[in-house]
Amino acid sequence: MKMTKNEEEWSAWLLKEFQWFHAHPELSYEEFETTARLRENLRKAEIPILDLPLETGLVARIGTGEAPHIALRADIDALPINEQTNLPYQSVTSGKMHACGHDFHLSAVLGAATLLKEREEKLKGTVTIVFQPAEETPGGAKKILASHALDPVQLIFGLHSSPVLTVGEIGIRKGAVTASVDQFAITFQGKGTHAAHPERGIDPILMAAEFITAVPSIRSQNLDPAAPNLVSVTHVEGGNTWNVTPERAWLEGTVRSLCPRDRGRIKERIYALAEGIASAFGGTTEIDWYAGPPATNNDETWTELAKEEAISKNLYVVPAPASLAGEDFAYYQESIKGVFLLVGTGKGSSNHSPTFQVDPVALAPTAKYLASLCQRALEKLAN
Repeated sequence: MKMTKNEEEWSAWLLKEFQWFHAHPELSYEEFETTARLRENLRKAEIPILDLPLETGLVARIGTGEAPHIALRADIDALPINEQTNLPYQSVTSGKMHACGHDFHLSAVLGAATLLKEREEKLKGTVTIVFQPAEETPGGAKKILASHALDPVQLIFGLHSSPVLTVGEIGIRKGAVTASVDQFAITFQGKGTHAAHPERGIDPILMAAEFITAVPSIRSQNLDPAAPNLVSVTHVEGGNTWNVTPERAWLEGTVRSLCPRDRGRIKERIYALAEGIASAFGGTTEIDWYAGPPATNNDETWTELAKEEAISKNLYVVPAPASLAGEDFAYYQESIKGVFLLVGTGKGSSNHSPTFQVDPVALAPTAKYLASLCQRALEKLAN
């Protein structure tokens, strides 16, 4: 859809699309209707869509087709949450909800795409528009990268709605905004016995308990205690009755850090603690480590450009509040310079809450800002 006759009609169309996307949430890698709706909107706007091996999500291009190349990314998946907002356009699907603002992200980027298409002849290069599946899994970013659609891209922008910023505020900072996210699962193997005769067995529950007690020492003794790191045991299982010492106990947890060096150090200490505790009790341990996305890493030069453009659009720039939440936009930043922005969508319930909602008043200003930011970034690269 090309931008309609006037700004009021365009804003009304953008709001209608946002409300549709909010009402029709789809989980990671199930975003078929979302993708189809996006495809139809882009077709009406005469924005070419790349032919890529993606089951859900899509990538489109606007501009000259030549360098410089930049990208603008939105995620499109929802969460397995029952919505409790009572919005007139709340989810029509029980147990699924856009509780993290991805409906806002994709709508704002869709709006920016239509604006960029309108000014295509003025663009000094190419903008690749990415509607990425499966950020919540995470892993959708890896699929986009594997498609090679971003191979020529020199710079990428992404955004996230923020329930701690008011409409009109935009959070921007250089360096890390979100954390690396890793998961660990540990099995402590002991020797089962009658609870009345502990000397005949090896208690894995004691091993797990010692580990849980020792884990906080990683942050307090092995890292700068003021640094933004987190190590949490979040799930524990062991035994199945009251009078038997079990053979094994199992636990899992999460590690989050804004610092790559600390991320590696935490992993080393978790392995050392688990193996040392198991050995001390006469048992053994098995550790599974699942590495998630790294911390985001906003490029200093392009962060400053994003700030300047926000101010020129009468947005109030504040330092982006650092978060230990994860974001797979960071995968793009491992090979492409980029900036991840936090957009104020009204203070309220936390992301991933059944009462989370965004104020759609922020939609049109965000779309306009993103379009102008992309245009200005191309001009800077071209010069």
